[in-house]
Amino acid sequence: MKKLFALIVAICATTLAWADDSGSCGSNVTYTYVESTGTLTISGTGAITDYNTNPNDRPWYGYSSAIKKVIIEDGVTSIGKMAFDGCTGLKSVTIPNSVTSIGKMAFAYCTGLTSITIPISVTSIGEDVFSGCSALTSPIYNTYIFAYMPTSYSGTYSIPEGIEVIAQNAFYDCSKLTSVTIPSCIKSIEERAFYGCIGLTNIIIPNSMTSIGERAFSNCTGLTSIAIPNSVTSIGEEAFWGCTGLTSITIGNGVTSIGEYAFSFCEGLTSMTVEATNPPLCVNEYGDGLSMPNYNIPLYVPAGSVYAYKAADEWEKFTNIQAIPATGVNEAAAEKSEVKKIIDRNGIIYIEKDGTRYFLNGQKVK
Repeated sequence: MKKLFALIVAICATTLAWADDSGSCGSNVTYTYVESTGTLTISGTGAITDYNTNPNDRPWYGYSSAIKKVIIEDGVTSIGKMAFDGCTGLKSVTIPNSVTSIGKMAFAYCTGLTSITIPISVTSIGEDVFSGCSALTSPIYNTYIFAYMPTSYSGTYSIPEGIEVIAQNAFYDCSKLTSVTIPSCIKSIEERAFYGCIGLTNIIIPNSMTSIGERAFSNCTGLTSIAIPNSVTSIGEEAFWGCTGLTSITIGNGVTSIGEYAFSFCEGLTSMTVEATNPPLCVNEYGDGLSMPNYNIPLYVPAGSVYAYKAADEWEKFTNIQAIPATGVNEAAAEKSEVKKIIDRNGIIYIEKDGTRYFLNGQKVK
């Protein structure tokens, strides 16, 4: 009987030791898991360890599917790479203002996660942080960055006021997204932010924007026209690569550089307007520069800059360089009282004067 009792005590002790767990997950960071509530609490100062693709490296791997809540206490400065990857039962996460960075795939495939708030202290978010979070539908943002909508999101979306940066991969492959409203506080669109948004038909870039990152709109085949405001100074490599539905594009006068292959495979383009007096520098690292599918389309430029464009690298490839007609953008600026700017429901911008409507390149709308 004594031996049986001792065996039962040993089994119970082992079970309790597994159910409530604690240990180290960083140089000065520890964790505690309480099985009865499914709560994992991270405490200490400094960074949570970066983990690799081997799930056994994470100390809570054995009960990762049972974790319902993660509480990261003040003092922790970084959430390590893949730290909570595959915690399928996770529903709630508390992140303190001491955290400044979140590593790659930190919350990937947390399929039970429906919402999360990232504090304003976070200035760096790794790639695919919320990849596979199929239930995540509410916005995740702070004043610096707007990150990672689920690919299943459909319809229209308005980015909240106060956001300054649309992060890399923010709307990556959101094929059912049809339109996005970008507030005037946005300063830049980072790499691949709207890559593969084939359903996106309408997007208006505000005057607050200063840069468009590499592949930002690659493969957005539903876009038909786009106007880049004067505030933008650079357009990244392959920014509009594969936008086959794009028929016209207007580039504001502030753009000074355009990345290589920026308009490759934009086979639907029928005209391009560039408002910069000095031809923007076209990156030509591999000898292809703009890599336009058709250099015979009209290229409209400021009247006094036609010859400059005809002599500039890459721009000289265009065979039909013309001055922007007086009824276009220049007249709109000079005669604001007589000229109206109109944006239709498809996001196409027109100039209207005396009841006649024109495209930005000056062509009359029939």
